[in-house]
Amino acid sequence: MKASEFLTQEEQDRVVLAIKEAEKNTSGEIRVHIDETCDGDPRKTAEKVFHLIGMDRTAARNGVLIYIACQSRVFSIIGDKGINDVVPSDFWKSVISVLAGHFSKHEFADGIIEAIAMTGEKLKTFFPYESDDVNEQTDEISFR
Repeated sequence: MKASEFLTQEEQDRVVLAIKEAEKNTSGEIRVHIDETCDGDPRKTAEKVFHLIGMDRTAARNGVLIYIACQSRVFSIIGDKGINDVVPSDFWKSVISVLAGHFSKHEFADGIIEAIAMTGEKLKTFFPYESDDVNEQTDEISFR
């Protein structure tokens, strides 16, 4: 399966809408990236993608990447320094648990959307939307 076929177009549209909705309340940036395969540690691969797509270049260092390798059936969530410094140490584990629960039932879009919503709520707590906020990252899903 190609990465771009992991979600239907309707599901992709729902994910993008979830990102837009989550980012209405925060200056944080959320991205979803889908690879076909991951040959090594998914966290290390996600960190590479995080830098490759510029998630480390947000002004407040509050970018979050949800990384999925669909054929390899692995995923990871990476938060930049700004968000990692303020969220509880178990926060990402709770998001990963929700995502894993949905994925185990093949509810891929629903899992991604719930993970985005949880991330957006936490970002809103620590990085509320400011009137001069600029969308620093595209809301579109990236594929490789």
